[in-house]
Amino acid sequence: MREVYLVDGTYELFRHYYAMPRARDREGREVAAVRGVLLSVLGMINGGATHIGVATDHVIESFRNRLWPAYKTGDGIDPDLLDQFQLLEDALVDLGVAVWPMIEYEADDALAAAAAGAALDPDVERVIICTPDKDLSQCVRGTRVVQMNRRTRAIRDEAGVVARFGVPPASIPDYLALVGDAADGYPGLAGWGAKSAAAVLARFGHLEAIPSDAREWGVNAANPGRLALTLVRERDRAFLFRDLATLRTDIPLFESVDDLRWTGPTPAFAGRAAQLDMGRIDPST
Repeated sequence: MREVYLVDGTYELFRHYYAMPRARDREGREVAAVRGVLLSVLGMINGGATHIGVATDHVIESFRNRLWPAYKTGDGIDPDLLDQFQLLEDALVDLGVAVWPMIEYEADDALAAAAAGAALDPDVERVIICTPDKDLSQCVRGTRVVQMNRRTRAIRDEAGVVARFGVPPASIPDYLALVGDAADGYPGLAGWGAKSAAAVLARFGHLEAIPSDAREWGVNAANPGRLALTLVRERDRAFLFRDLATLRTDIPLFESVDDLRWTGPTPAFAGRAAQLDMGRIDPST
């Protein structure tokens, strides 16, 4: 069986930064989060992962900031954390792992594009997107393209997406357009909550299919008339938010899934590990 693991490097860097004690290398740079992510990826490899790609937000801003100026930025992020992005990317290259540093797009877009590309290969039995980010739930397909929360080891397949959000993966961008995403900086529509959005979208699927007359909905939602009026009044904003939530899958990242096969570290990795004060690490064991 050939499985492809796609890792949200930005999430992993944040997770390790706030979970691990601070540590600086011999040059005085904060490196604890980078060490943590590298050891985590090495753990995946030693656990049997053969095909791995890691996506990072080389810069936090993306094309979405031009669409919605309030979209998330790098403001307020600790400089010691921001400075580790480049270091992580360089270290992953030295480790011999495919890494995609995103500038115009986001790491989530790269994960979505990589998942779509890997799923086209008939020899790939499962694509595992390693992130709990709800945005990536739109990429889940049956039991073949799934999400994994590496902290809890929980797997979310298509049935899991429906159980969690009340809608199938294809409706996740519509769902987020209605309820908003505080982490990404857009608010959704007034009055729309998780239950009402799930109830309406479970029947109609997408924003444009929702009737303007709430009497046609036939769903159990609080104040349907008010929700319908809000959707009519803020239709353009709803479609904008859906555009923000929709991950791009047409980004060229690799020509073949074989490009993601890990064949061992580069000669530079030993020096990189020493630079990070990681001690002697043999990635082949």
